[in-house]
Amino acid sequence: MALKVLYSLADHEGGSLEHVLVDFWKNFQFRNDVLGEAIEDELSPLRPEVREFAERLVCGVAENLEPIDRELKSYSTNWALDRMARVDLAILRLAAFELAYCPDVPHNVVINEAIELGKRFGTEETSAFINGVLDHLSRQHRTATS
Repeated sequence: MALKVLYSLADHEGGSLEHVLVDFWKNFQFRNDVLGEAIEDELSPLRPEVREFAERLVCGVAENLEPIDRELKSYSTNWALDRMARVDLAILRLAAFELAYCPDVPHNVVINEAIELGKRFGTEETSAFINGVLDHLSRQHRTATS
């Protein structure tokens, strides 16, 4: 769900993050599963802790966007951020935030989740590209034991 919000932020330039989140949660209902698939049934509300976690990730990315993008630029050789597929960039930003600012989440979990999101929402090349960038980034922020 955090990925879906981050992806949609590109369409809301100029709007506040709070407005984007309110609009997102108001207009979309999601299952409590891993991928947060959309549902039409309003009888299955999203668990508050799922929403809170997604918002923590989205707000963390937004608050740290400049340093995250600076690092992504340095590790995504031959790719300018504005030339990347929007979904790839959103996945990278989300994972980069977790690697740099969420030490409680093991780096291999962050990378594996990003790769799975890439397989689900990206192109055939997305997962390999994401793996390469995040592998470099995780070495910068994590030790082999985390």
